[in-house]
Amino acid sequence: MTALLPYSSCFPRMGSASSPPPYPIGFFYGVSDWSKFGGYVSGGVALEKKKAPTGSQSVARVPPVCRAAAPSSSNVFRDLDADDFRHPLDKQNTLLLRAIPGLNEIGKSLLGSLSEQIMLLENIGTSVLVSENQLPELHLLMTEAASILNIKSPPDLYVRQSPVPNAYTLAISGKRPFVVVHTSLVELLTRKELQAVLAHELGHLKCDHGVWLTFANILMLGAYTVPGIGGMIAQSLEEQLFRWIRSAELTCDRAALLVAQDPKVVISLLMKLCGGSPSLADQLNVDAFLEQARSYDRASSSPMGWYIRNAQTRQLSHPLPVLRAREIDEWSRSQEYKKLLNRANGVNIVKKI
Repeated sequence: MTALLPYSSCFPRMGSASSPPPYPIGFFYGVSDWSKFGGYVSGGVALEKKKAPTGSQSVARVPPVCRAAAPSSSNVFRDLDADDFRHPLDKQNTLLLRAIPGLNEIGKSLLGSLSEQIMLLENIGTSVLVSENQLPELHLLMTEAASILNIKSPPDLYVRQSPVPNAYTLAISGKRPFVVVHTSLVELLTRKELQAVLAHELGHLKCDHGVWLTFANILMLGAYTVPGIGGMIAQSLEEQLFRWIRSAELTCDRAALLVAQDPKVVISLLMKLCGGSPSLADQLNVDAFLEQARSYDRASSSPMGWYIRNAQTRQLSHPLPVLRAREIDEWSRSQEYKKLLNRANGVNIVKKI
């Protein structure tokens, strides 16, 4: 069966441009069980071609998540536009995708409903739909995050049993988009960190990332079927697509920060996705992780280091976790971020008066 592509995910994917991509339609944020349909999961956590671990994680000493469902005190961005927080590399690479001749038309002509319906039914049949009456505390986290980001109609939220910590988003034409979080991710993160993951997923919807990810993947898949130069064209498209996906992830990390409004929350969840476990969570140090990011920058600053770094990252669907942490730390101290907070704070003050 033709591969299916979800939307966004929290973990990076490593792949090779020498073989056809295991995904055609959709967009995600992490690794998932879609492999039975050849599915591609990116956009919630990170995607990898490596076999996902099958062992169950230890859940020792894990405090209940989302136990206190108090109203959020975060500033709400009533007039927030996607371009207010879009990363410069996201803007630049989106323009490059739009410049590909015929991408829009080819994607629309090839995007069928069968594969989308398969993914939709697969998810509904194997996950729990969150609502006010089903896992209401998770429902509150989603509705709060959507409100802060000025998203009028939040997507549906599902919880799926899996030992692989991940979250992803699927947008199907003509249907309500939905976000899926794995149970192991719920166990791994605190309430605020989990809400930041949901905000990351909402960022993909806010920025319409799924449209370009879907079309570009379909076009790339078609290029692999062209004899002769098709493989070379597909490799070039794949590299360009990965470059865009990596920049889109930086944008959605910013969406997570806009909801958390505390950079340590976002950096902590990135650190946990990089090397955390429920039993070690209380020993992890955000400041030490940021120093690790700086040491990586120093180690890759030489010409040889830059070459190795570029070779390591060019086939990744997500930026390296330490680089994502550094990006969020820097943006949290920028005037751009502070102006957004001040603007939201002014709106909220007027509303209270």
